[in-house]
Amino acid sequence: MAAPMIADPTIEEAVAVLTRGGLVAFPTETVYGLGADARNPDAIRKLYAAKGRPVDHPVIVHVADMHELANWTRDMTATAHLLAQEFWPGPLTMILKRAPGVSDALTGGQDTVGLRIPAHPIAHALLTKFGGGIAGPSANRFGCVSATLAEHVRAEFGAAIDYVLDGGPSEVGIESTVVDVTGDSPVMLRPGHISVYDIERATRKSLQAPDAHSPRVSGGLAAHYAPATPLLLMEGDLLLELATTLTQQGKRVAVLALDARQPLLEHLTWKTAAAHASGYAHDLYANLRVLDRAGCDVILVQRPPHEPAWAAINDRLTRAAAGARPAEPM
Repeated sequence: MAAPMIADPTIEEAVAVLTRGGLVAFPTETVYGLGADARNPDAIRKLYAAKGRPVDHPVIVHVADMHELANWTRDMTATAHLLAQEFWPGPLTMILKRAPGVSDALTGGQDTVGLRIPAHPIAHALLTKFGGGIAGPSANRFGCVSATLAEHVRAEFGAAIDYVLDGGPSEVGIESTVVDVTGDSPVMLRPGHISVYDIERATRKSLQAPDAHSPRVSGGLAAHYAPATPLLLMEGDLLLELATTLTQQGKRVAVLALDARQPLLEHLTWKTAAAHASGYAHDLYANLRVLDRAGCDVILVQRPPHEPAWAAINDRLTRAAAGARPAEPM
C-alpha cells in the first residue's frame, strides 16, 4: 500500500490566501509571479493595484495541466496542440481565443487570453492544490525589473502582498516566450528562452512578426523591465570611453559588461556578466538590481551579440533602456 502524501504547509497556506482573495508570490522557472485567483474579480483588482498595472494590460493565466484549458480557451488550435506537446510544462505562453466567461480584467478587454503551464515544481504543486487558474504577471512593480529571487519580491512589495513562496533562484531568469496561435501561422509577440527556431521546428511553420492587429501582451510595451537608475545600452568600446569620461567628471557609474577587464577608475561599479546567453539571462535581473542599488548616476550596459541565442536578452535590455528615467545631461 502506497504511503499517504504528506501535505506541504507552505502550499496549503498559499492556497488558503488565494482562496480568500489574497495575493501570493510564487516561483516559476522563468521569473517569480504575483498570483491571484483568476476567477475572482476583487482579487484581480487587488493584483493590478499592487503592481500599479494599467487595466488594459493583460495578464497571463497559469494552469496546472491540459485538462484546465477548456475553462479558459474556446479554440485550442492545431498549432497550439503541437506547441503544448513540445514545450508544456515550460517557459511558453500561448495567446488563444478566450472562453465564454473569461473576464475582461484578465485580457485587457481583448478576445484573447494568455495561458501557460509552468514547469517549476512549486508552481505546479500550488496550481494543482488550488484547482484553478492563477493570474500571474511578474512579481514586480509595473515596468520595473522582474524578480528572480523571493528576496527581490519581499524587498519590492513588503506587506502589500500576503504570502511569498520561496523556490530559490529562477532557473531561466527572463520571462516566457509569448506566441499568438490564434491564426494559421504563429506570431512571436515576446521572445524568450524558447527561440524562433524552436517554435518553427515544432510547428513546421514560419514564425511571423507582430503587426498593428496583434494582441497586446505582458511585457510588450516599448519601455519595460527598467531599473530606477538611468540605463544606457551601447557597444563595448563606447562604453569604456563614456565610463572614463563620466568618472573623471565625478559621476558614479555602474557597468554591466561582457569583458572581465575592469578599468582602474574611481567611482566605478563593475559587474561582469556571463559570456553565454543562458548564463547571462539567468543572472540579468539580479545583476540589474545589484547595480540599481549601487547609488550610481547611470548604468552602462555593453550591448550583447546580435545573434539568435541572445534575442530575448537584447529585447529585455532595449526595453529597459527605454523605460529607465531620463538621465541628467552628462
